[in-house]
Amino acid sequence: MRRPALLFVLLSLGACSWSASDNGERPDTARDFPRAHRPVSDLSGNQFSNETQRDSVGEAAKVMDLADIKPGMTVADIGAGEGYYTVRLAEKVGRRGRVLAGDIDRDVLNRLGQRVERERLDNVSLKLGTADDPKLPENSFDRVFLVHMYHEVQEPYAFLWRLWPSLRENGRVIVVDVDRPTNEHGIDPLLLSCEFERVGFQLDAFKDAPELAGYYAQFKRADKRPEPAAIKPCRRDAANTSGGTH
Repeated sequence: MRRPALLFVLLSLGACSWSASDNGERPDTARDFPRAHRPVSDLSGNQFSNETQRDSVGEAAKVMDLADIKPGMTVADIGAGEGYYTVRLAEKVGRRGRVLAGDIDRDVLNRLGQRVERERLDNVSLKLGTADDPKLPENSFDRVFLVHMYHEVQEPYAFLWRLWPSLRENGRVIVVDVDRPTNEHGIDPLLLSCEFERVGFQLDAFKDAPELAGYYAQFKRADKRPEPAAIKPCRRDAANTSGGTH
């Protein structure tokens, strides 16, 4: 079988989990950043629901329309799992576009690689990230997608801070999630906005979207990002996220 030219860009120290470790230890690379003052969801599995069900409500089509995905764009699908968004983004951006599919589960990424080869998606590459770093190249992406996965990120401040440089001018981060507690596989949109703002992003668009099983939030880069030591964690109670910390 012909192997796509950009396949298997797997750069990392090894597989791990987006969610916090059982013993509460933090990666050494995250220790300069504040710990999130909220629970972190356990991994819920790599398929939110089956793809036929998701397409029956037009999920990916709706999200790509809201994100204004056009042919020729370069996009990243972080927490790509089995590739529901990856394959649809690959079709949408076309042969002149590029899709980087990221995950931190090596086995999942290997299965996605097999799917990419099977479906001959020559515009898709894969990247193995870590719990506090999506490992994205700087100034590379028009859109970065975080779909039903942000609540599972173990070190959100380090993760978002390292994601910040990957956006091109006018690039956007797209979050699809559910308005419920973070330990129940969702995140209050006010808390989400607070965490993004603390590391140098601004909310650019928001839409309640039942067909997405939640909401759509879009962020752009602010003029600068703070130094890690200057980041103040948000309160876990969304009603007080706008300015307070523990």
